[in-house]
Amino acid sequence: MHDQTNIGGRLRVLRRWRGMTLVQLGDLSGLSASFLSMAERGLRPIDRRSHISALATALRVSETDLVGGPHLSADPVQAGPHAAIPNIREALLVNTLTAPAADQARPLSELITEMARIDRSEYKHVEVGRKLPALINELHVHVCGPADEAARRVALATLIEAFQTATFTAKDLGYFDLARIAAMRAMEVADILDDPVSKGKAASLHIHTIPMASRNFALVAAEKAADALEPHLRSSTEIPVLGMLALAAALSATVCYNYDRAEHWLDQAADLASRIPDTPSETWGAFSSTNVAIWRVGLAVERGETGAGLLRLAEKVDEDRIAGRRGRRATFLADVGRGLARDPRMRAAAYRWLRRAESVAPHKIRNSTAVHETVSSMLAQERSAAVGRELRAMAARMGIPH
Repeated sequence: MHDQTNIGGRLRVLRRWRGMTLVQLGDLSGLSASFLSMAERGLRPIDRRSHISALATALRVSETDLVGGPHLSADPVQAGPHAAIPNIREALLVNTLTAPAADQARPLSELITEMARIDRSEYKHVEVGRKLPALINELHVHVCGPADEAARRVALATLIEAFQTATFTAKDLGYFDLARIAAMRAMEVADILDDPVSKGKAASLHIHTIPMASRNFALVAAEKAADALEPHLRSSTEIPVLGMLALAAALSATVCYNYDRAEHWLDQAADLASRIPDTPSETWGAFSSTNVAIWRVGLAVERGETGAGLLRLAEKVDEDRIAGRRGRRATFLADVGRGLARDPRMRAAAYRWLRRAESVAPHKIRNSTAVHETVSSMLAQERSAAVGRELRAMAARMGIPH
């Protein structure tokens, strides 16, 4: 599979453009020439953040050049959410904290209630695209013309929540530049509020949008933000913010191959989660003991875990507790499927996990670069045999040649 719809196809083009052999690229990236050869032929997925980072650095290109931009298929569930992006982009770019784009706004209390209702996994991205731009516009009206200073601070704090939704909506759909803009807008607001929790929330968004090639910087930033917030914990409502920073540090450490440090931060997150109820549907960032268990699975997949060891970790996740956060649940199911797909003996089980993920949040999974890579690789590996009708159908819904 030499087409450029998967990362392997783009890798071959970029490697040849740089005039590198597989051995030369392997030496620079720390990956074997045999792995790279199989990846270029679509036989191995390039779905680990550390691998993407190493290859982009070795080729001296951006991660977007390697991963590719947002892809659209004829499937409305997959392509539909992308229609939201222009309005979100406009709301992020035209508003400032001194000049709103809108002339008037609904009452602040109504906007706060509306923002609290928005959940990407429940509303799906199409609904977020319909509601979020207006919320951003109107919140800027209240920031620029508040009833009093208390109202201004509430409007600013709610803007951070809106920017969080914008960040991850854009990131999920492959608009990494827009995700970084939203995260930077959140940091701008947090600097004005100048309170530790707001700064912690904004830092979390910033860390998740730092290019993987800057993984060492991301780890330093995550640890610094966690250390800055920890002395200021006053109530259980603040614990999830520190918990999500700890998980961000664990992810950054994993991408840096610093697995001991990653385990330290995972343990820190687990300790924090033990202090609050395990109710991911009600906490900031869905932080909870269940979510920490889900992160353990995701980071194990990033390390290259597969087979029985991965399934043992997956068994510790109580899916019922995460049912209200369909995006998180779908990501967990997809991570297990991606990990199992690396073992040829478990390919049928891998497909079942991926199909479950798609059924939970189809808009998210059909737009996932990592899942796209896995399904593409599974197709290439099965090309000499009869490929299952279901796998072909899933590939079609994701816009993968089959």
